[in-house]
Amino acid sequence: MTEPNPIDDTTDDYRQFEARLVAHDQDATRVMTADIGDTAARKLVTELIDNDLVTPVPGKRVFVHEPSGTAFDSSTQLAVFHRGWTAARDDVTGEES
Repeated sequence: MTEPNPIDDTTDDYRQFEARLVAHDQDATRVMTADIGDTAARKLVTELIDNDLVTPVPGKRVFVHEPSGTAFDSSTQLAVFHRGWTAARDDVTGEES
């Protein structure tokens, strides 16, 4: 029996290809948090205010995200943060969003 030719061995190539496919699959299942426009952000913040998850502070022009206690001066920043915060909590509890 002869030993395999190391030049023809494609094991490492296959492992790298498989690792890229797994990474691509993981990226596809993650919640996207950075792709939110101003209109969508304002709508989400309004919903969060209605659900008592965000408190606006008019004198300081900030929003306080009540579950985390974090303050934001931009509705877009708050919306992106809330989406990420929610996704992280869903990952910890094992729920799917």
